[in-house]
Amino acid sequence: MTTAAGADVLDDPLALERQVCFALSVAARTVVSVYRPWLEPMGLTHPQYLVMLALWQHGPLALKDLSRMLQLDPGTLSPLVKRLEAAGYVRRDRDARDERNLAIALTDPGRALRERAERIPEGIVASLGLPVADLVALQQALTRVNAAAQVALARAGGAA
Repeated sequence: MTTAAGADVLDDPLALERQVCFALSVAARTVVSVYRPWLEPMGLTHPQYLVMLALWQHGPLALKDLSRMLQLDPGTLSPLVKRLEAAGYVRRDRDARDERNLAIALTDPGRALRERAERIPEGIVASLGLPVADLVALQQALTRVNAAAQVALARAGGAA
């Protein structure tokens, strides 16, 4: 394959098709789109689904712990949590151990939503049509890439 400039893509270090960032960006947008028909009937966006996954797994969490777990800054996370609260899925309470901290907890409807959500992973696998082993390997590879990127950012003095 050659680029418009006539260079072979395999020889061009700046070829779009060779860029990890491009493949990750496109894959992220596309896979999130596959989730949309599963999440919309539940009244969730993909970022809200991630919040719910964390709460279903770990129970009540301080906002700062949820922020760290999801790798979202509190300014991005707070509006997501407020919308989940407005939908009746979570409640925000002051942490009894430290009034300065906000604790996020599931409501009864939020806990009940888990039963509907349990069908999502199987549905996504079926929609993608890929072997589960391939998806597990991809998740593990992406986890390693994320960890390496965190180390690179720390070395460069960036915040992650």
